[in-house]
Amino acid sequence: MTRLGESVARAGELLAQDLSSDQTVQRLLTETGSRRYLDLTDLPAKEQAELIASRTVEVLPGVDKLAARIEERRAAGKGLSIKLGIDPTAADVHLGHAVPVIILSRFQRMGHDVTLLIGDFTAKIGDPTGRTAERPPLTDEDIARNLAGYREQVRPFFDFEKVSFRQNSEWLAPYTFPELLGLLSQVPVSQLLQREDFRTRLAAGSGLTMSELLYPIAQGLDSVALECDVELGGADQLLNLQMGRKLMELRGQKPQLVVTMPLIEGTDGTGAKMSKSKGNYVGLTAPAEDVFGKIMSVPDRLMEPYLKAWTEWTDQEVALVLRRIEERSLHPMDLKKVLAGEVVTALYGVEAAMAARAGFVAQFSKKSFTDVESLPVVELAEHGSEPATAVLSQVLGFQPSASAARRVAKQNGLRLIVEHAGGSESVVLAEAEAVRPLGEVVAETLAKAAAAGVSEPSGVYLKAGRKIAQLSGL
Repeated sequence: MTRLGESVARAGELLAQDLSSDQTVQRLLTETGSRRYLDLTDLPAKEQAELIASRTVEVLPGVDKLAARIEERRAAGKGLSIKLGIDPTAADVHLGHAVPVIILSRFQRMGHDVTLLIGDFTAKIGDPTGRTAERPPLTDEDIARNLAGYREQVRPFFDFEKVSFRQNSEWLAPYTFPELLGLLSQVPVSQLLQREDFRTRLAAGSGLTMSELLYPIAQGLDSVALECDVELGGADQLLNLQMGRKLMELRGQKPQLVVTMPLIEGTDGTGAKMSKSKGNYVGLTAPAEDVFGKIMSVPDRLMEPYLKAWTEWTDQEVALVLRRIEERSLHPMDLKKVLAGEVVTALYGVEAAMAARAGFVAQFSKKSFTDVESLPVVELAEHGSEPATAVLSQVLGFQPSASAARRVAKQNGLRLIVEHAGGSESVVLAEAEAVRPLGEVVAETLAKAAAAGVSEPSGVYLKAGRKIAQLSGL
């Protein structure tokens, strides 16, 4: 049995136990957390390829081709040449940025040669992917500062002592105009304009500069220079990655394989990609307790993609816990606490994860919210005629304005929590309900609960994101 197989067997026994137990969870986090450093060189080529593919959107031209390339290089006593390009365009890094680095780490631990390609030259152009306008160019000082921050923040997911760093200014800066013209004569403009974001901008009459149009060419030349076997990138980078294959063919090289990774949905549950600009992200420098709480605030449906994106769990293990939830032998809240613990473990270690877990339980997971002494109280007799948006912004100060409160509702972040003898129910308040009198909405919610046979409520709470207030005078 492989080292990974042995770990999966040990974790499988723990995953079948009571995951509300701190002792069991600590043992599980210790086991799965240690996999981030597990030597995977004993995995056969087919299992290596399948493990990589299980966490990706696509492997082109196919998983079997990846396995064959691994076998070919292994027969020559070598590993694959793997490349991940980084355009250091921001100083702050979040969990969404960690996804390709985690895949890169697995390649590294499988014995392959990993290169982090620093796009110091292309960063001065700016990757136009997904943009509605041209990116502002970065200075050398911007690039150096952002790169230093990136390296430090993703360090928990990656061993920088076993990686090659290259900068694409090495080969792109001296590239001559005659060379560029010769290359461009072999690349159809139609191929560059296949990008949906380019077509959208042109149709809208927005500007599209020649430097942006040439960005995929520049990225493809990186693969030529490094003679890559595999290039990693987000699913939105597919056309850029395929350009690398084409340019390698034009230069008589064996085309690289392309591995694309999912774009991770943000914590707000709206379907939008995790992004700092949308505020739906988990920063890698956030305190352990904040990371834990942010993960605990996400919708249950995000547990599966988050488990696959940021843990070292296998598909077999993910399927096991999801099946337990379906069978009602595992509560979703207990699984979410394990997920939050996994993320904190990756960043700060098991001890910090267990401390964050204990802190969360003390504040938010008591038997009843009435056990929490510091909750603000809203008297419905006084404020019941006001909409929830006004209560959140003017009475509680949970939101800076009524419009901000409406956005929370629009993102499914506004809820009524009704506690009763049998437990509690969470009712999502849609945007339309958020602008109605709060007292009316509460009365209708309680009437529906009574009609459904729910016992008398012991407490009703208004929850906006992670902030909670008690409603009195029902």
